[in-house]
Amino acid sequence: MTKYLQKCKECGKYGLANPESKCRHCGGQLVNPKPPKFSLTDKYADYRLIYFKEEFKKRFEKD
Repeated sequence: MTKYLQKCKECGKYGLANPESKCRHCGGQLVNPKPPKFSLTDKYADYRLIYFKEEFKKRFEKD
């Protein structure tokens, strides 16, 4: 993850990270502009699969 450089969700301009995570141009929220690293060996796939199965049951199998 980038530590300092972040991008505004609203205006799309880049800025430095600050404690409030607000853009100095428009006041929007600053977010990390880079996606997480991709790996073919996904360490958390099992946990994610269990989570989505539980969510599916909660949403669609209510009787």
